[in-house]
Amino acid sequence: MNEAKTETGALPIDICVQHAREILASQLPQIKDKGYDFAPPFRQMTIQLYLVGVMWRCGESLKLPIDARDHAFQALESMLISDGMSKKEAQKRIAFLSSMSRVDGGADTLAVSAGYEATRNDASMVSVFDEYRHETKVSGALWRLFERGKKIMFIGGAAAAVVTIWAVTIFLPKTEGIDILAAGLLAAALVVIPTFLVGLLIYRSKIKKSDPPASSPL
Repeated sequence: MNEAKTETGALPIDICVQHAREILASQLPQIKDKGYDFAPPFRQMTIQLYLVGVMWRCGESLKLPIDARDHAFQALESMLISDGMSKKEAQKRIAFLSSMSRVDGGADTLAVSAGYEATRNDASMVSVFDEYRHETKVSGALWRLFERGKKIMFIGGAAAAVVTIWAVTIFLPKTEGIDILAAGLLAAALVVIPTFLVGLLIYRSKIKKSDPPASSPL
């Protein structure tokens, strides 16, 4: 996107990004002090949606040729790229965040709204995370459980397949190649499927025990 410079000689996107970084720098120490334990993907998404709100409000003061909310997503994309994300990945991320930025009724999510109203050193970001502090679905503990389950399925399944293929090859040398492969896949399935089912049961039990969310989704 080609933008006209403001009266100060700076590009609107650069102004919005700089403002967002300043607001974020004032909010993160408060988040750290709270000691939240959220799933990293949820934490990242919440912060990025919050920054959309921050840059939306900033853009409204810059006499932009496009909608300030749309400009905020462009500014966030620029911010992600400058932080090391590839342009392709940044575009995918922005598309995802755009789809998550409104609730079913069309209103802005809590994170976007809080960012829009944010000022330096206020407790706006903390107020967003506080709404989900007791929500099991986005907890760090549940996320770590899933990550361990994925590793068990991958490593355990691969190990079972290799051992089975090795055993069949050594002890049943006349077995056809396709049968050896099938035996390996079956052994892997006997590890992966039970692990998946156990993980699913644990997830459902934790969700049932959790309290209902205190507000609408982000």
